[in-house]
Amino acid sequence: MMRFLSILLKGLSSLVLLFLLLVLVTGISPVYSFRAPQPFSGPDIFNPYQALDSCQGWKRALFHTHTRVDGPWPVNECPHTAAYTDSVLRSLGYDIVTFSNHNEITQHPYDSTLQVNVYEQGYSPYKFHKLVFGSPAVKHWDPLLPVLASQQQFELDRLGADADLIQINHPYRTVGLPQSHLEKLSGYLLMELDTHVNTENEYWDWALSAGHYSFGLANDDLHHPERHNLTAIRCNFICTPSGRYEDLLPALRSGCYYAMRVPDYGNGDWAVKREKNHQLPFVEAIGVEGDTLYLKLSAPADSIRVNGQNHTTLALLEQTDRIAYNLAPDEPYARFTAFFPDGAVLYTNPFARYDASVQDSPYNPAPQPVNVPLTLLWNLLLSVLIAGTLWLLIRLWR
Repeated sequence: MMRFLSILLKGLSSLVLLFLLLVLVTGISPVYSFRAPQPFSGPDIFNPYQALDSCQGWKRALFHTHTRVDGPWPVNECPHTAAYTDSVLRSLGYDIVTFSNHNEITQHPYDSTLQVNVYEQGYSPYKFHKLVFGSPAVKHWDPLLPVLASQQQFELDRLGADADLIQINHPYRTVGLPQSHLEKLSGYLLMELDTHVNTENEYWDWALSAGHYSFGLANDDLHHPERHNLTAIRCNFICTPSGRYEDLLPALRSGCYYAMRVPDYGNGDWAVKREKNHQLPFVEAIGVEGDTLYLKLSAPADSIRVNGQNHTTLALLEQTDRIAYNLAPDEPYARFTAFFPDGAVLYTNPFARYDASVQDSPYNPAPQPVNVPLTLLWNLLLSVLIAGTLWLLIRLWR
């Protein structure tokens, strides 16, 4: 009995040490001297909807979708095939569906011309997950507990090195992604929006107010297309001639799209859900004239709000289908949110100040500077701790 308890104690101790070893090894990263927050400024206003005039119609899209996958894992997060998931979403009015399984590039189930190489990267229980577009292969390395902003920035930089686009996934439920981190991080162009309990997206404004420009996408993060309350409750309407990647990529990079929160119409009656999902209000006109931002909707909203720096409400109109707002020279950015009577919510991408003579957009692609002395000290400390943990493991079983 004592021998059994001794072996059990050794086994448990070994598991703890192995977990610690994984945390230490995957915690190796540069230490960044993050640029100070710098609100957008300049004589010009960036208009993400400047390509709308040539748009051949909004196309409804979902980019964060999970399906059943083949592999060594005994449990699938989704019980359904990509073909089934696609068929459910298309019956609800979606034109574009991409499959972003965890750490796996999934092939389109029936049309190779619609293939989009996108996957959700991240193993961390803290859920610091990223959507990676256009990478030729999955990058599996991931910090197990990325609690430091430098570790998170290293992930964004590493994944972005051979990807077309990076999205920060579900920041509202990512442990260890506070306002202070979002005010520092860069290297992504897309921010995932919305949650069941909060339609305000304050975290987006934290990053925007610090000068980190990004576009917003709202996605179901769909795992169960058979469940009415989890399906077709978030979506995007994008200005693109088709769902082919050669058309999608420039559209995603330009920002000519808007996101929506959609009620669970029918509350289980799929016929009602399908009918109502084909009747969503939409953006009829949006853009900039001089310093005036404008939005025209296909149906009246309960209210249309203009949010700006530090999540401030710049303007609010009620019972209207349109709004115009003059962006003052000292106001860094503004974005529209429309709240409809039935619970639908529409989010536009931000209009932001910049200098068109020196940059194409307010997005700053420059990498964050690395603090070399601190990087050496940090990784030396980790190396010592790794060596100490290995020594304890070896000593435990001697």
